[in-house]
Amino acid sequence: MIAAIYSRKSKFTGKGDSVENQVQMCKEYGEKILGITEFVIYEDEGFSGSNTNRPKFIELMADVKKKKFDVLICYRLDRISRNVADFSSSLELLQSNNIAFVSIKEQFDTSTPMGKAMIYIASVFAELERDTIAERIRDNMLELAKSGRWLGGQTPLGFDSKKTISLDEEYKERTTYMLSPIDDELKLVKLIYEKYLEFNSLRKVNQYLLENNFKTKFGSDWNAKSISDLLQSPTYVKANQEVFDFLIEKGIDCIGKPNNKSGILSYNKKKGPNVHREKTEWIAAIAKHSGIIDADKWLKIQQTLIINKKNSPRLGKTHTTLLSGLLRCGKCGSPMTVIHGSKDKEGNKRFYYGCSLKVYSKGTRCDNSNVRSDEIESIVIDKLKNVTKDNGLLLEELKSVKNQVNDKCNYADELNLLKASLKSNEEAINNLVKQLAKKQSSIASNYIFDEIEKREKEINDTKAKLKALSENKSKGSEIDINVDLLIYNLKNFYSTIDYADIENKKYLISTLIDKISWNGSTGEVDIKLWGSPKKK
Repeated sequence: MIAAIYSRKSKFTGKGDSVENQVQMCKEYGEKILGITEFVIYEDEGFSGSNTNRPKFIELMADVKKKKFDVLICYRLDRISRNVADFSSSLELLQSNNIAFVSIKEQFDTSTPMGKAMIYIASVFAELERDTIAERIRDNMLELAKSGRWLGGQTPLGFDSKKTISLDEEYKERTTYMLSPIDDELKLVKLIYEKYLEFNSLRKVNQYLLENNFKTKFGSDWNAKSISDLLQSPTYVKANQEVFDFLIEKGIDCIGKPNNKSGILSYNKKKGPNVHREKTEWIAAIAKHSGIIDADKWLKIQQTLIINKKNSPRLGKTHTTLLSGLLRCGKCGSPMTVIHGSKDKEGNKRFYYGCSLKVYSKGTRCDNSNVRSDEIESIVIDKLKNVTKDNGLLLEELKSVKNQVNDKCNYADELNLLKASLKSNEEAINNLVKQLAKKQSSIASNYIFDEIEKREKEINDTKAKLKALSENKSKGSEIDINVDLLIYNLKNFYSTIDYADIENKKYLISTLIDKISWNGSTGEVDIKLWGSPKKK
């Protein structure tokens, strides 16, 4: 039986509960009470227990996952963390890896029934702390929303972020940020609103924007969703009470006094980059920037969007097409979308694949011809049957790719360090935002905003690294897990594809194909197999 000992102290000292004394007391307890003779020592000197971004603690948690020991011993509970939520998550990690935890000061031993019960108690406190933090953040967000300031992030189309200095009620200077208009971009925003009022159709507006080569703020082509998001944004409306009433009906808290001039900013909408909160948690506040769309026009557009959504045809998923999501245009690279055609002589409906850019731009941006779905699917299946008949080529390539990816996936320690850095910066920003809600001098405010920008940049850089590392790790793990299934599919594709139902055919094809492209001018189907060079 092997025991790990973790010791931590915020400041270096040779007295009292120094790391050396902590280790010695833990060893004595392990030897006399638990009968352990082999120990692994982890020491962090000069690190606070307020967060878990400590070198040896990170190493300890990594070794927990590797199950390098059977029990973790520490002098006191707060040596692990002073934060209840962090402490609870550490206990959960230990429990999930069947590693006992002992705190000699509190006589807390999870190898006993009473010790296990403490895990649940800690979890209750962790949940209480999370709820309390969420409530505090919402209260701070409400206070910040009253000012109508811009809190950072990607600015909407038509605006940039501008620093402003104002006087508070005590005539002290305060630095805030607000949205500053970009005239050329606002012209495009107005045009989109006008075209929707003219066409009453997202598809037709999208077609107009594509035909005239208008781009989004990031230089991409417009699509129906991005147009819909812009039209629904209250950022551009000249807010009046009717607009507030419309938002309140959706469950959104509204703050401020509408003046039929200022726009509206939304707060507390997201939990993460791609995760939205419920609308009942959103906050809408009168902003410092001016709106550009009259309230009656904006509300008319909202009602039209709602009616069109209710009346839109429910075609459902096209279960009879096998290459959706895999087939791309061989000329412009856009996804090929399914087009519903007429019925044939037998009464069966025809389906076609067409370039989505061509469809939405009415042929002004791409001229690739459509292709019958049954014809191209038959060609693809025949080619796949030929290359899987002997099993040899794809099988060897699959094993080769697996080995290459696995060689690049030993990133556990780096991932832990990056996650720790991310968490530390996010906590720092939360604290800085709370300070902004208080009265500050102009010097302090300037420093806080500069520090927030610096932390946001570090967070974005860390997230980019995490994403790249996680993708590599995930890819390697996925190959390990699915390799037997893929090999099975390879061996059985030839004999089973003709007898499989639609869903199983889709699945079998997707396990072998990475991407297919269709070029109507040459009549060529370009098939890129999973983990292999292109095969035509």
